Amino acid sequence: MGCCESAYLKQRNSSEKDQRRGQKYPNHHQPNGTAAGGEASGGVPAFGEFSLADLKAATNNFSSENIVSESGEKAPNLVYKGRLQNRRWIAVKKFTKMAWPDPKQFADEAWGVGKLRYKRLANLIGYCCDGDERLLVAEYMPNDTLAKHLFHWENQTIEWAMRLRVALYIAEALDYCSTEGRPLYHDLNAYRVLFDENGDPRLSCFGLMKNSRDGKSYSTNLAYTPPEYLRNGRVTPESVMFSFGTVLLDLLSGKHIPPTHALDMIRGKNILLLMDSHLEGNFSTEEATTVFGLASQCLQYEPRERPNTKDLVATLAPLQNKPGGRILSVQVPSYVMLGIPKGEEAPPTPQNSLSPMGDACTRMDLTAIHQILVMTHYKDDEGTNELSFQEWTQQMRDMLEARKRGDLAFRDKDFKAAIDWYSQFIDVGTMVSPTVLARRSLCYLLNDQPDAALRDAMQAQCVYPDWSTAFYMQAVALAKLDMHKDAADMLSEAASLEDKKQRGGRGS
Repeated sequence: MGCCESAYLKQRNSSEKDQRRGQKYPNHHQPNGTAAGGEASGGVPAFGEFSLADLKAATNNFSSENIVSESGEKAPNLVYKGRLQNRRWIAVKKFTKMAWPDPKQFADEAWGVGKLRYKRLANLIGYCCDGDERLLVAEYMPNDTLAKHLFHWENQTIEWAMRLRVALYIAEALDYCSTEGRPLYHDLNAYRVLFDENGDPRLSCFGLMKNSRDGKSYSTNLAYTPPEYLRNGRVTPESVMFSFGTVLLDLLSGKHIPPTHALDMIRGKNILLLMDSHLEGNFSTEEATTVFGLASQCLQYEPRERPNTKDLVATLAPLQNKPGGRILSVQVPSYVMLGIPKGEEAPPTPQNSLSPMGDACTRMDLTAIHQILVMTHYKDDEGTNELSFQEWTQQMRDMLEARKRGDLAFRDKDFKAAIDWYSQFIDVGTMVSPTVLARRSLCYLLNDQPDAALRDAMQAQCVYPDWSTAFYMQAVALAKLDMHKDAADMLSEAASLEDKKQRGGRGS
C-alpha cells in the first residue's frame, strides 16, 4: 500500500499483516486483552510494527522541533513527539545507529514489552526495524516529567497529596510489571515518570526494554546507582527497589539528594530538614515519616533487606485515603492538583473562508469536486517529478498515453474507465502524480469504494505532504466511511494549509 495508512485501513488489513509478521517472527502474537479492530482494552492501540515512512511522516522527518527528550539533542537516544494519520499523538524513541545490531533481538524485546497494557504505564504501541534504524513507539504523555514538575517548575510546586499519588501509581506500575513477568526496570528516576493528558502519573515503558549495546543500565551519576550494580553490572528486581527509593527522596525533598546523605539525615531523625521547603509545611508529618521509612527500606545496602513491589503498594495505598480534615485527595482529579487544564485542547477551527475545493468537500458535493479537478488539471504536480532524458523510453510514452486516456475518461465522467487507465499509469511506478491519485480517489468515491478512495488520497499526501487537496479528499472518504470526527479533523487541516499558502507558505 502507500507509505501512509489510516487506522481504519490498518484495522481492515490487520489479519494479513499479522500473518506476514508471524512468518517474519514466528513467536510473535498480539498481546492479551486486544479487542476487535486492533484496539487493546482501555483504548490503547494493539502493539504492532510501524514503517519508517509512517514515523517520518508523524515526526516531520524527525525534525529537531519535535524532540521532547529532557536533554534535547544531547540525549544519546532521542525521543520525538509525533502524530499519526489517525490523529493519535505518539512518542518515538530513536536509538543511535546500530544500538541494537540484531533486529530480531530488538523486535523480540519490543514485543515482550508491547504485551503489557496498564493504566499506570505509558504503554508501548509499536516498533520499527528498517536497515540500521531501531525505533520504539509509545503513548505520548503531554504534561512533562516528574523531574520538570519537581525540580524545574515555573507556576506551582507539586502539592503533598499529588506526591503521594505519584508514589502509589508508580509502585502500582512496578507491581503490575513484576506480576506480568517484567520485573526489571532500567534506571528508574524522576525523568521516567510522565504525566498524561489528565495529569495522572505514568511510568515510561522505555525503561522496561533490556539495555542496548551502546547504553548503560543506569545514569553515569554513581551516587544514585544501586551498590550491587557497581559490583556486578547486573540489574535485579532489588535494584529497581533501590531506584524507587531515590524517587521517593525526590518526592519528599523536591531535590535530587544522594541516598547516602539522605539516609544519614533519616537516621539522625532530621526528617523535617529533608522536606521540600516549597511545600511550606502543608503536609502530614505522620505520612512523611511513613514515606521516609519506606525510602529507607528501599535504600538498604543489602538487596535482600529491601521491600518488594507488593510491600510498596501496601504501604502507600492507605496514605491516599487519610482525610486529615480536608477533602479526600483520592477524590481530586490529578489535573486539578497539578494546576493544568483538563485533557488536550483541540486546535481551533480555522476562521478563514474556505476555498471552492474546501466548500465542495465540506458539502460532500462530488460533482463540484470533479469540476474543480478538471479545471485545475496538473498544475499542482509541478516539482514532484524530475525525470532524466534516459527515462523517456517507450514505456514512459505508453504510461503518459494511459494518463491521457484516463484524463479523457475523467473529463467525460466515465469513472470506471478512468480508474482502469489511471491504474495503468500508477502501477508502472516510474512517475508519481498526486493529481492522478486525487482524480482516481474521486473516481472510487463515485463508484462507492471509499476504502480505495482514502488509500489514494493518503498516498497523494505522501507524495506532496502540504497539498490541501489530498487532505480534502481524505476528509470526504472518511465521511463516507462514517468516521466523521476524523473527517472534520482533515477538513480543518486542509483549511489550515490553504491559509498558510495565502500567507506565503507552500500548500494548495
